[in-house]
Amino acid sequence: MAAFESRHGTVDVPPHSVTEALFEGLVGREDAVAVIDGPTGREVTAGQLIGMIKSLAGGLTERGVLPGGTVAILAPNMPEYPVVFHGVAWGGGTVTTINPTYTAPEIQHQLNDAGATMLITIGMFEEVARAAMGGTHCRDLVVMDGGGGALSLSDIMGAELPAQAPVDVETDVVVLPYSSGTTGRPKGVMLTHRNLVANVSQSAAVSGITTDDTAIAFLPFFHIYGMTVLMNLFLNQRARIITMPRFDLEMYLKLIQEHRATRLYIVPPVALALAKHPLVDQYDVSSVTQIFSGAAPLGAEIESAVGARFGADSVQGYGMTELSPISHMTVGADIRHGSSGQAVPSTECRIVDPETLEDLPTGMEGELWIRGPQVMKGYLGNPEATAETMADGGWLRTGDLAEIDEDGFMFIRDRLKELIKYKGFQVAPAEVEAALCAMDGVTDAAVIGRHDAEAGEVPIAFVVTSGAVDEAAIRGHCEACLASYKRPVEYRFVDSVPKSASGKILRRELRDALA
Repeated sequence: MAAFESRHGTVDVPPHSVTEALFEGLVGREDAVAVIDGPTGREVTAGQLIGMIKSLAGGLTERGVLPGGTVAILAPNMPEYPVVFHGVAWGGGTVTTINPTYTAPEIQHQLNDAGATMLITIGMFEEVARAAMGGTHCRDLVVMDGGGGALSLSDIMGAELPAQAPVDVETDVVVLPYSSGTTGRPKGVMLTHRNLVANVSQSAAVSGITTDDTAIAFLPFFHIYGMTVLMNLFLNQRARIITMPRFDLEMYLKLIQEHRATRLYIVPPVALALAKHPLVDQYDVSSVTQIFSGAAPLGAEIESAVGARFGADSVQGYGMTELSPISHMTVGADIRHGSSGQAVPSTECRIVDPETLEDLPTGMEGELWIRGPQVMKGYLGNPEATAETMADGGWLRTGDLAEIDEDGFMFIRDRLKELIKYKGFQVAPAEVEAALCAMDGVTDAAVIGRHDAEAGEVPIAFVVTSGAVDEAAIRGHCEACLASYKRPVEYRFVDSVPKSASGKILRRELRDALA
């Protein structure tokens, strides 16, 4: 077995709960503002956050929900989100985080699958929440901002629980996010206290986050990227977050200017907007020192362009829900555009031939396998899917094609199952999409394969444009930068590319459109 070891050594993972790790960044600065609600400017200090978390844990314990129960949260980013998340964790329970854009049947499936007995939401989602609870074991609905005769957040507060409820940090599942797969129903990813604490420790060792840093948190806390990097890592490092309920470019730029944000954590669609939209020039973004993109591959051209526009380091990282989520990160000023960086401490990688399962050396492309303390416990109630994803020895098969260079930098080439096979050649959609997005006037793009009797599959592009960009111009651009077999045979101009909340292209929706 040929494993690539992290170039950044190892870290000791403290035997703490995830909330004990959070409190490390809050205790001793109780009067400091830790979280600000972006739209209203409402401030929550570190001391208030600690008090509310302990009070909620106490209240849920008095009600018999904790310890051992599962609580669902269906809400946008807001200062109360970490209160609910960590209140449940402090009380010895499990949180399942639900995408607020889900329909009632999708919410119902997650409630049933996770075994939730309480659903906490906001007034905006109360109607769909009530509809979803039918036929589930959820007996309590809590509407944080009140309304409809439901319990409010203040109703379920109690006497503060002074200490962490007993948990086995190695095995007890603290959160059940649901993996945003492109096919089939989402699966509950079992992440333990140790998984989350390990990933915070691994990331903290190389991220360079300081007490002077501020980030605008629009990445949803229900998704593992926002959950770990912003809600947990940033607060653990004694930094400050400004919450946004949803992404809006003008509000985002306004909050960057108003709060002098230093680090931007984004996804590729936002990188495109920041690199190309004229609105950026109307705001003072000089405080930004680093722009970090994740959740999906970002082309080197756009990565470089957004950094140049902001006068900041522009980098990428790599992760997935099953990895809590970070396995790779660009460290310091050692930047290679188009790369996801190097493995974080205590992380091993393999590049494996998908057909032979043989290990491949430096510079060869194969499936990325990862091992480390951040690797999930498994999929809830789905041993078959767990066995398909987890290989012997604790290795997680990511399903991503990648290569690692001689300096340990990892480059994602594409999803293994999304490769387009054209006359025996393999076409990576991400490569074609990056080429399209690098063209002036193209603001977004997605590429999928369509069955072809002669070629097997041919690439089809869905393109979003601004201004006068026609098909002839795009074809000319692709002829100049892509091999003939990689060039789309058809272009469809659309208003937007369907994406998940984490920024991943929902290719199945595009395939349905073709069908």
